[in-house]
Amino acid sequence: MKKPAVLALADGRVFRGESLGAEGETVGEVVFNTAMTGYQEIMTDPSYKGQIVVMTYPLIGNYGINAEDRESRRPWVEGFVVKEASSTPSSWRGRRTLDDYMREHRIVGIQGIDTRALTRHLRDRGAQEGVISTEELDPVRLRAKAQAAPGLVGRDLVREVTIPAPHGWNEATWDRVRGYREPPGARFKVVAFDSGIKQNILRQLVSVGCDVTVVPAATPAPAVLEHKPDGVFLSNGPGDPEGVPYLIETVRGLLGKVPIFGICLGHQILGLAVGGSTYKLKFGHHGANHPVKDLATGKVEITAQNHGFAVDPDSVKPHGLELSHVNLNDGTCEGLRHRELPVFSVQYHPEASPGPHDANYLFQRFVDLLQRTKGG
Repeated sequence: MKKPAVLALADGRVFRGESLGAEGETVGEVVFNTAMTGYQEIMTDPSYKGQIVVMTYPLIGNYGINAEDRESRRPWVEGFVVKEASSTPSSWRGRRTLDDYMREHRIVGIQGIDTRALTRHLRDRGAQEGVISTEELDPVRLRAKAQAAPGLVGRDLVREVTIPAPHGWNEATWDRVRGYREPPGARFKVVAFDSGIKQNILRQLVSVGCDVTVVPAATPAPAVLEHKPDGVFLSNGPGDPEGVPYLIETVRGLLGKVPIFGICLGHQILGLAVGGSTYKLKFGHHGANHPVKDLATGKVEITAQNHGFAVDPDSVKPHGLELSHVNLNDGTCEGLRHRELPVFSVQYHPEASPGPHDANYLFQRFVDLLQRTKGG
């Protein structure tokens, strides 16, 4: 028998269900993700540090957990909310259940609630702090805990997920027969900042010919330039970009000295580094089905996304950056390119994992940029 569990939001909305994963109590910003698959990649994406994730698809865990589909060294979600967690997964790759995996990593979750009602509430009222508990079931006390939680604005969560020391990477993209492949010969040296980097980003970079050195987010610009890189990559990561001033300052010191490609948090950091501004979205973009238009080609891509903040495109115009991609759901900035420097970024996740691969070409665009810059 599962223990009773309660999810209480800061605005007083309460959902009662049963325990999923570890027993206990957890606090975080409650957001919803519209992906139908990829729950293991979502849970191990460091960008979700500080957040409780609600999966909108009603059956989660149906293909189990395997050893390959992880995006970092461990799960980072603060909590996990599903309508129904499968106790009998079926997949040739599955090795264990979602519940067992969450128990092992001490992730507190809740199932058996109306996730559709919860998602509609978050869409209308906005993402907010919440508490999942199997210990305290009184909604008044839980609401008080949610209201006392620090939230994401201004917090530096990058320090909690970044690596302690530089390292290399030598694993390429996955093949269903051979698994993760050996990378091809490297043509370019790239330094990648780990602000919470997903491993599939690194796989994509080495697959297009990059010799990648991953460095901690607090690495200063002179230390990066000591590597004599052909290019620099700015990774995804959790929380508020304004809470990471040291990385903003580092990127400011690299502009004009080396080509730069940024994804997600890296895109936001780039906008702040040139003198622009960011703002918090009402409920963020989390999922694998977001339409984005490339303004240069007119092509619409279906993209994987995970962010709660956005760059104000008008704020970066005076500083050389222009809008390159736009979200067709809400018109927000999804990409930037510099008018003079070899610099570009996107707000979404072209590496997918999970999600569609429509935007995979951006990694080739990066190495093409490195080739032109190096050749010049």
